[in-house]
Amino acid sequence: MPRANRKQQRQITKVETLIHPEYPKVLFVQVHDDHGLVGLGETSFGPEVVANWIHSEAAPYLIGADAGRLDQHWKELNRLGAITTRARGAEIRGVSALDMALWDLFAQRTGEPLYQVLGGLSRDRIRVYNTCAGYSYGVKRPGFLTPGEVDHRPEQPYEDQHAFMTDAGKLAESLLDEGFTAMKIWPFDQFVGKTNGQSIHPEDIDRGVEPFRKIRKAVGDRIEIALEMHCMWNLPSAIQIARAVEPYKPMWYEDPVPMDNVDALAQFRQAVRYPVTASETVSTRWHFREMFEKRAVDICMFDISWVGGISEAKRVSTMAEAYHLPTAPHDCVGPVTFMFSVQLSLNMPNTFVQETVRAYNATWYRDIVTNLPRIEKGFAYPPEGPGIGTQLRPSFLKDKRLVSQVSAK
Repeated sequence: MPRANRKQQRQITKVETLIHPEYPKVLFVQVHDDHGLVGLGETSFGPEVVANWIHSEAAPYLIGADAGRLDQHWKELNRLGAITTRARGAEIRGVSALDMALWDLFAQRTGEPLYQVLGGLSRDRIRVYNTCAGYSYGVKRPGFLTPGEVDHRPEQPYEDQHAFMTDAGKLAESLLDEGFTAMKIWPFDQFVGKTNGQSIHPEDIDRGVEPFRKIRKAVGDRIEIALEMHCMWNLPSAIQIARAVEPYKPMWYEDPVPMDNVDALAQFRQAVRYPVTASETVSTRWHFREMFEKRAVDICMFDISWVGGISEAKRVSTMAEAYHLPTAPHDCVGPVTFMFSVQLSLNMPNTFVQETVRAYNATWYRDIVTNLPRIEKGFAYPPEGPGIGTQLRPSFLKDKRLVSQVSAK
């Protein structure tokens, strides 16, 4: 690729990937420039595979290049990955993490917070909702977590997945006490394995609805309840579940069917009365365009570390705005993604709400990074400092268990 000789050029000198056994599904990426700045990115699931793609394909292209050519790098990295699917494959996850690191690097170079570089604040704070995961849910848990399986540490105050399965009303009261006005639960996942999501028995529907009943009995309509469905159900079953939950006025139905058939998603939306949200499992603007054009969603959700980085998240958000659709950025994957998500949520005019996990914020997120967004009374506030406003902790970087791989000039 052509190399600029402008005085302002910042050359990329090193690309580094980091994997820690305590967080076995998370990949951290650092991009270094020749002025000593370090940009931070992140993605998750299959970190070894993503790291291999970064070092074998992406790093040879990036090293020696001008760090400021953000749009050009996204296009070239996307081409290297031959990214053509809706899913979050290794290549798009690698592109996402690298794009995040390049944006952090660029914003640090300007001395401004990322939200300012993206176009400034559209609001002074953003409403957050609590995804009711426990401490070791998802990327924090080694091995495979079967649908509906729950880890439980009774000595911890925020084992929220166990709580919504056992005492959802008390959980809702706890969230309201902390200022949260919305929560997300997935009580139907436990029944997927019986039929591989091809049907659901009336008794199981009733058991799945029970947390909604308990929440409404305990706190009335003071808290909104989103239903996460994790792309696990066929169309008729998803509609059955949605209609059973309707009396409890759900905030939304999230990922009700697999995202490999947009027409089925649109058919689901036509069959239900409350908003449909999708999807953290979808990558790049081209696939969101189809969802928007077919009127398949009411609320656009993406994960910055899977969709194509901050570059693509910004483009998807702007396209959603053109369809008069709100966005609700996903976070259940890592502290770096959360920092980026809050920055974008504060910037984009059409952000509806930002996801967060209080169990993560209170524990392992803080073990990895130096700063997290301030969350008070159900709102997240702008992070301080240039770039995304956080770095990997020195104690994390010095941990002897950390596996680092470096490509350098």
